[in-house]
Amino acid sequence: MTEISPPSPDGLTLSQKERKRRTRRRERRERLRTLWFLTPSLAGVLMFFVLPLMVVLYYSVLDSIVTKNFVFLENYIKLVNNVAFRQAVRNTLSFSALAVPLAVIIPLFLAIILMNDIPGKSKFRTVFITPLMVPVASVVLIWQVVFHNNGVLNEITALFGSQPIDWLKSDYGQVVILVLFLWKNIGYNMILFMSALAAIPKDILEVAMLEGAGPIRRFFTIKLRYLFSSIFFVSLLSLINSFKVFREVYLLTGAHPYDNLYMLQHYMNNVFESLEYPKLSSAAILMCVVMIVIIGIMLIVDDKLGGELEE
Repeated sequence: MTEISPPSPDGLTLSQKERKRRTRRRERRERLRTLWFLTPSLAGVLMFFVLPLMVVLYYSVLDSIVTKNFVFLENYIKLVNNVAFRQAVRNTLSFSALAVPLAVIIPLFLAIILMNDIPGKSKFRTVFITPLMVPVASVVLIWQVVFHNNGVLNEITALFGSQPIDWLKSDYGQVVILVLFLWKNIGYNMILFMSALAAIPKDILEVAMLEGAGPIRRFFTIKLRYLFSSIFFVSLLSLINSFKVFREVYLLTGAHPYDNLYMLQHYMNNVFESLEYPKLSSAAILMCVVMIVIIGIMLIVDDKLGGELEE
């Protein structure tokens, strides 16, 4: 006969305790193995993200990288009171406030149209996707030819008796950059929306049609529920791209453009060239904080509205 191990005070036999210890050892080995495989990624994040952020934060509270006197929030106060910085922030936020909604609404509208059986829809798709393959430098050259003081657009408006305008050095400059931004990003956003529309269950839409629901009602009651996550993603992507419009503006107008085209990245680039690292670091930290707040608000809205739509 086999002997049965007497139970311990905690109610477990010796064999059960041994199995439990083996399970714990196996789980510990799995955690160590997982940590070992994650080590290169963690080291990369630490080296290229965390440490540079700490260095920038450290420089932002110094008066100079030479004297290294601790001034705490003095750099931030001077930065907020700087006229050029406030103008750059105002231009960047106004551009994003206009560009992001248009970069969501227009592609969504186009995606809905192109999902229907219309003649030549494949050609339309190609037209909107083509800007993704065109280099930025080529696009900038085209825009300069069109919107220069002696450009194509002024040649056309001159036929109607209008005076020539240097569009990039006028109050219309931000509109020109907005058109360039939309032309470059609409195709990719449209693809994302078309993919989301194609994933909507067809049987639900067919039932809604049989019950007499029109296209507008089907969109707001059914399609919007499935599109909400895609709308949030496209909005977030467009917001990030709107903050990176400096590349196009810099190639078109240089480091010191017209007032309404002076973006936040222009200010940071000019400060970098003048080697004012504490001022640059404080501007970078403020920009990072603003982006965290905006994205945090978007995530909260996505969590609440997305949960309501799922219910």
